[in-house]
Amino acid sequence: MRTSSSGAPPRSLDGLPVLAPLPPRPSTRFSGWRIVVLAAIGLGMTGPGQTAGVSVFVDHLMAGLDLTRSQVSTAYLVGTLVGATTMPRIGRLLDERGSRFAMAVVGGLFGVMLAAMSGVVGLVTLTIGFAGIRMFGQGGLSLVSTTSVAPWFDRRRGFAIGVATAAGGGLLSLVPIVSAYVIEITGWRLAWLVLAVAVWAVVLPIALGGLIDRPADVGQHVDGVPTDAGDPAGRPATGPAFTRAQALRTPMFWAVSGAVATTGMIGTGLAFHQIDLLGEQGLTPVEAAANFLPQTVASIGATLLVGSMVDRFAARWVLLVSMLAMAGAMVAVPFVSPGWSAVGYGMLIGAAGSSARALEAASFPKLFGIPNLGAIRGVVASISVASTAFGPLALSLGRDLTGSYVQVLLALLVLPLGIAVFGLFAPTPRPAPDAARPAQPGPRDDLGS
Repeated sequence: MRTSSSGAPPRSLDGLPVLAPLPPRPSTRFSGWRIVVLAAIGLGMTGPGQTAGVSVFVDHLMAGLDLTRSQVSTAYLVGTLVGATTMPRIGRLLDERGSRFAMAVVGGLFGVMLAAMSGVVGLVTLTIGFAGIRMFGQGGLSLVSTTSVAPWFDRRRGFAIGVATAAGGGLLSLVPIVSAYVIEITGWRLAWLVLAVAVWAVVLPIALGGLIDRPADVGQHVDGVPTDAGDPAGRPATGPAFTRAQALRTPMFWAVSGAVATTGMIGTGLAFHQIDLLGEQGLTPVEAAANFLPQTVASIGATLLVGSMVDRFAARWVLLVSMLAMAGAMVAVPFVSPGWSAVGYGMLIGAAGSSARALEAASFPKLFGIPNLGAIRGVVASISVASTAFGPLALSLGRDLTGSYVQVLLALLVLPLGIAVFGLFAPTPRPAPDAARPAQPGPRDDLGS
């Protein structure tokens, strides 16, 4: 950490210590792709806070705490909603102090909450634990990891974020398998501690010794290409610089956010009830569980494709494809049977969810600029995390009322179809004259965007 002339560490406007940029060092090798790799690893380490990672603990929590499935589900819902409320603040932290500082704080607290899960004793402490791991894992660490790539790229930003998201998703899919294995060896309480240590051991070194907030901190340039028109911060000289308030006033922000929320809600609900839902269609529990494989494969492929598409096409067309895939999966449920129809269903779900998330991560820097990206994406992260809380409950209540998942899914078709239409007519955001100019360096600008 740097020190001032008086020997004290530098502090931000609110009095908290900050991490100084790494010392500039000449380098002929562009570091942007290394940041992509580190971001992917960080994204993969969110697994213990994701629904798939938590799912392997549910039965053990029920037995160990003498709780019903409904009680555990309710704790998860409340914890997820509470966790969602902090995403805008984490986004501001990211803008104000850079990705290095934000990942160190979020990763450290994520590990603390994972460790705390080993000591839950009842419904209240379980709800608090769920709030913590959803807040700092699914929400905070995901937000910081994907956003850390954006300052390093301009022309190929969509592709770079797509690679990080796809690779991170692949790593994330391994977490439930590893967690289940650790539970068998150590028991569920010690397994939470093992996951906490793993997060600290991986995320903190990435944050403190691997990430670089922006190219200029190490004497490099955006895309690795020197430009005479670049500003002192290493960003392109032109481009949008929306504030969070300005972004929230654009229809496209709400179209993309609506797509993320729709796929989050419905996709989580379908995944949560997948064994039962596909069982109604004649699949065995093993066949139903195996359907996660085509979902993962399609998710990785769609993420890479969407990242490249964002660099070439308007966001509305990518949004349309994502929403049609989601609607197609919902309509296909009554026609699913063991075999290729089940594989096709899984691929539609995987492609829909990942394409919406990749669209948001890759298109927002292009649409709204870099300077306030964390604060803008923090709002979407809050919406996304909150939406995942309602999906399982909506499908469960719908099945209880109608006796099948089909009717409730048909009723929910209004969401992806409505968002698709809204997105087609949402204009591309146009910055106001004062927002089009590059952000001027302020007291915190030396921390990165």
